[in-house]
Formats: sequence, C-alpha cells, structure tokens
Amino acid sequence: MGTPLGDFIRTKRDSLQPETLGLPDRSRRRAPGLRRQDLAARAGISVEYLTRIEQGRDRNPSPAVVNALADALSLDAAERAHLRYLAKITGGACSAHTGPAPAPRQVRSTVLDTLRLLEPGIAVVTNRLGDLLARTSTFEAVTRDTGLLDSSAPNLTRYVFTDPRARTVFADWDAVADEQAFDLWLGPAVEHSEWLSAELAPAAGPEFTRRLNRHVVPRRGDLRLNHPAGHALRLRRETLDLTADAQQIVVFLPADEATAAAVEQLRHTGQGRLRAIS
Repeated sequence: MGTPLGDFIRTKRDSLQPETLGLPDRSRRRAPGLRRQDLAARAGISVEYLTRIEQGRDRNPSPAVVNALADALSLDAAERAHLRYLAKITGGACSAHTGPAPAPRQVRSTVLDTLRLLEPGIAVVTNRLGDLLARTSTFEAVTRDTGLLDSSAPNLTRYVFTDPRARTVFADWDAVADEQAFDLWLGPAVEHSEWLSAELAPAAGPEFTRRLNRHVVPRRGDLRLNHPAGHALRLRRETLDLTADAQQIVVFLPADEATAAAVEQLRHTGQGRLRAIS
C-alpha cells in the first residue's frame, strides 16, 4: 500500500524529463519521466531504498534523505514544504487515531473579535478542509446568491466539487478546484481529511480524486468571481495563519476599482452581521 509521500515522489519523478536535468534521453522507456535509478543516484541513496519509500514500505526517511530527494527532484520552495509535510504525516500514519471524523468548528472568541475589526472588509475564518467557520457581513454580501452559504455548515471544497453553480461563479474553476483538493493534505488532522475525502469521492467522482492524488502545488493568483448580480469581481487574497487552531483568516482585497465599486454596491444591498458557526 502506498503513502502520500511515496505517491508524491513517484508523481514528480514521472513528470520530469531526463534531459531537463542534463541526463541522456532514454526514449525506449515504457514508463514516462525519470527512471528510479537516476533519481536514486541524484539523491545519493540506493534504488532499493527509493523503491521502499515510493511503495510505502519505508515510512520514516530521515530529514537528510527528504532534503536530498527534494534536491534531486528540483523542487521549488512550495513543493519542498509539501514534501516535508507529507514525510511528517506519513511517518505518523502508524499512530493510532479514531478514524475519519469531521473537524471541530469552534472559533475562539479572540479570533471573532479580530474578524470584527476587519469589517467592512471581506474576510472569513476557515480551515484547510474548506469549512467556513465565521465571516464578515461583506463576505456574506459578496457570496450571497451563489449557493456557497446555503448549508448550515458551509464548506467551500464541497461547494466547488458538488454544486453546479460553482463552475459559473468561479471564472477559474479548475484552478480553484486544484487548490481545494490540494489543501485537504494540509487539513487539521489526518482523520479530518479522510472524513471529507471519503464523503466527496463518490459525489465528485474523478474530478476530485484525480486532483487529490496529483499532489500538484497550486499557484494561487487572484480570485475571479462571476457574481449572480452581474458583477465580475477580481480579488487578491491574504492569509493569516492561526497555527494553534489549525485555522486561518483569509482576507479578500479588491484588485481593481471596478471590483471595489461592485463590492460596495453588494454590501449596501443587504446589511448582514458577523456569522459564527460552531
């Protein structure tokens, strides 16, 4: 049985062309990408050890080996961080846990006070599973009528993959779907990510599972929304990590004057109140 770490290494190895690393092109290869033998040589480890890591038979490579593999795969900073994270959760995979379970939805009172200070900005407290735990009134105004907040326990990941309206609302739906699937690897705990993945897989089908297993680190650009009221919004995102809570505050900033004017219009259409969900 494979592991997230082994799957990621194998996926990156398959995506590399030998000539980009200065290696001879072996065009007769049946499998794509970099040979296991070449990667092992670049990382300074044995082929047998690399095979064990990729197949999940060795779950605890040392930090030195992880760093050597990152160098050998020519990973960028974001990919290196993801590799280290996968090594951490793979090494702890044998630890007992209670099995798949939803993540807690409580938000600390001081975090809610911080969110209130961000009014009338567009901000939300969320976790890596996509649970929307609290939001400003302007976030509610901007997402009104999109269907995102229809549930009593709204979840962005579930909305993206199971609500047909999401493909219209998000101008770059594919990029947003990549982000949400990737972030499940960074969920509050393994059992929480397993819970949501198990729920989404049957409903979302291959669009979800393919993205989840690719381990492609997303490039997070501006968020473009097609609001049902007819506004085309472009929003920049700033994320404030609440590491101790496994949560984050995401602040959305208008990227242009047209978006700022549209947000102001939506905000005055219906005055909301700060919402906390627990």
